[in-house]
Amino acid sequence: MDNFLVSGRTKLKGVIKVSGAKNVAMKVIIAGLLTDKPIFIKNVPLISSVYGTAEIIRSLGVKIDINSNHTMCIKGDNIKNYTIPLELGGLYRTATMVMGPLLARFGRACVPNPGGCRLGKRPIERHIDGLKAMGAHIVYKEGYFYAYTERLKGVKYRFSQNTHTGTESMIFAAVLAEGETILENAASEPEIDDLINLLNLMGAQIRRIKNRTIVINGVAQLSGVEYEIMPDRNEVITFAIGAIASGGDLIIEGTQIEYLKVFLSKLDEIGAVWESLDKYKTRFSYKKNLVATDILTLPYPGFMTDWQAPWSLLMTQAQGQSIIHETIYEDRFGYVTELSKMGADIKKYNPKVKNPGTFYNFNWSDRGKDNYHAITIDGPTKLHNAVLNVTDLRAGATLVMAALIAEGKSMVRGIEHIDRGYENIEQRLNSLGAVIKRMKE
Repeated sequence: MDNFLVSGRTKLKGVIKVSGAKNVAMKVIIAGLLTDKPIFIKNVPLISSVYGTAEIIRSLGVKIDINSNHTMCIKGDNIKNYTIPLELGGLYRTATMVMGPLLARFGRACVPNPGGCRLGKRPIERHIDGLKAMGAHIVYKEGYFYAYTERLKGVKYRFSQNTHTGTESMIFAAVLAEGETILENAASEPEIDDLINLLNLMGAQIRRIKNRTIVINGVAQLSGVEYEIMPDRNEVITFAIGAIASGGDLIIEGTQIEYLKVFLSKLDEIGAVWESLDKYKTRFSYKKNLVATDILTLPYPGFMTDWQAPWSLLMTQAQGQSIIHETIYEDRFGYVTELSKMGADIKKYNPKVKNPGTFYNFNWSDRGKDNYHAITIDGPTKLHNAVLNVTDLRAGATLVMAALIAEGKSMVRGIEHIDRGYENIEQRLNSLGAVIKRMKE
């Protein structure tokens, strides 16, 4: 295991370019199951989530080359296996997403229960039920989903709650299915639309007729494509908050502000400084006397759940009491204990909510007795060094940023979580003035 040794009281200054979107790159690899023609992808982030997803798909016979120049070539003309090995499928939640493409193209699939960052129960029944509605027979036995079908058929399907992964899984299943599929209450994140753009260039017939309604007309086959995936919004937020919280001045290349409106409006609300320099370049800088604000995490276009951990760090430097109310996952405040070690004044609590079963996006029955759904943050607080343990990807990046603004040197442990979603984060931050050393435990 590697750790980061992070020197504190450093300001992030300079220019940084964000990587391609993790949540698109992983799904593009799965799209390679839908065709026997080559797919060539640009702007691929060189992160463990991409390499891991590639290993999952390679186990089925797909050839995948990931290159140092951030390109990737996928060719699925030699698929002979329809079972994902347990040791691979347990690593990433994308494992269950192969079920739809395999069923659509070959009529069978055997997939283990998914892994990934342990943020909650990951209620995959939302797309398992959808595949069943399309004519798939699916049983769960000894850690595997066994699925088969004579032919997937189009269906009108409404998701009970928002599901990013479920929406993509159903799209994958429907593009080669017989007839028309209508997905209602479908997720509306830009990353999903980026995937739709890719599939349409491959010959799929997909259109979003309303904000949360997607129509897919099945086609007989898909072709190859050359495509450049969108920049990663989560990296933008991570680096922007790092710059503001550290008292720095940072230009971020790869910002698409039309997808960041709720975040930018919150920066205006607290008194932070940002300036759009052009379509893909934005400046973020520090301003004294930031003020507290409240956040409610919501599906797009709301404030993303992935942004709440770094936002909580920023609020430790703001005047007054802030509230963050998490509605997407039942257990996403694992980082709070770590920030508290550094002197942050954060308290967990459960707000009173009418009809929590419909208010929260997670399955209300899945919550544990120790799960809290909101925190208060009182600031400003002068943070100090600590030994920090990473619990998930976004929390890990948050703790690195916290260590940068704290007094002294901090040790960040469990950075394999960070490597899932940030390419060479220590080298990139060091180019901005940070002092971070990757060390073997």
